[in-house]
Amino acid sequence: MNEVTVVADYGDLCGEGPLWDADANALYWTDCVGLKFYRFQPAANRHELLKQGLEINGFTRDVSGGFVITNNSGIWSWDGKDEPRLMAEEVEGSKCQMNDCIADPRGRLLSGSWFYDPARPDYPLGKLICVDLGGKARVVDEGIHLANGLAFSPQCHTLYFTDTAARRIYAYNYNLESGTVRNRRILVQVPTTEGLPDGLTVDSEGFLWSAQWYGSCVVRYDPDGRVERRIVTPAKQTSSVAFGGPELMDLYITSAGKSEP
Repeated sequence: MNEVTVVADYGDLCGEGPLWDADANALYWTDCVGLKFYRFQPAANRHELLKQGLEINGFTRDVSGGFVITNNSGIWSWDGKDEPRLMAEEVEGSKCQMNDCIADPRGRLLSGSWFYDPARPDYPLGKLICVDLGGKARVVDEGIHLANGLAFSPQCHTLYFTDTAARRIYAYNYNLESGTVRNRRILVQVPTTEGLPDGLTVDSEGFLWSAQWYGSCVVRYDPDGRVERRIVTPAKQTSSVAFGGPELMDLYITSAGKSEP
C-alpha cells in the first residue's frame, strides 16, 4: 500500500469523513467547510457532487438508506434528499456542536462535541455523546479539547477517540450491550514535532490508521500505540481515512485546501 493516486479533486476546503458503503459499492465524503457532499463509485470510476449548502462534519448510514449527520448545530436524521430533521441540539445542558461520528454494530451513534478556541483559554471542554436506538442522546465522557476521529477495534471491545488539540488518541473499554465506556487511557501521544492526529480508522488486524493534519501523512499504529508505518501524502492537511473497495483493501484519504489557524 505505497502507491498514492488522486481519485477526485474538487479543491475541497476541508474534505472529511470518508465512509465506504459496501451495499452501494460507493465512497461518500464531505467538504464540511465548503458545504458539499460527494459520492465516488470506483467500479465506474465516477464521482459526483450530491448535495450543496448542508454542513456535514460527520455522518453514517442508517437502515432506511439515509444518513445520520453531525454538525455544529446538532445531530440530524437526513434521508439524503429533503431537509434534515433535528434529533438533538443539546444534551444534559451542553450544546451539540459536533464533529466526527461513528455507529456501533447495534446502531448507536457516538460523536464528540467541541468548543476549542485557541484565542480563548477558558473555552468549555467537549463531550463524548452517544445516541441510542430510540434517539435519546446522553453524555458518556467529557473533558475533550477538540473531538475528532473515532474507531472501534475489530471485536468492538475498544473504542478509540481522537483529541486533536491534546495530540492524543484515547482508548476506552467499550460495552457493546450497553453502549457505555470506561477506563479511558492515552494510547498515542503524538509528538509536537509531528502533525496533529485527525480522522481515524481501524483495519482487520486491529491496527489504527490516523491522518495527520499538518503532517502530510497517515500513520499506522499497532494496538499498543506503537508506530508501525507512515504513508506520505501530497497534502499538508491530511484529514481522514477509510478503507473501501470490494475487498476493503483500498485506503481512501481526504485532505483540506483551506489553511486553518
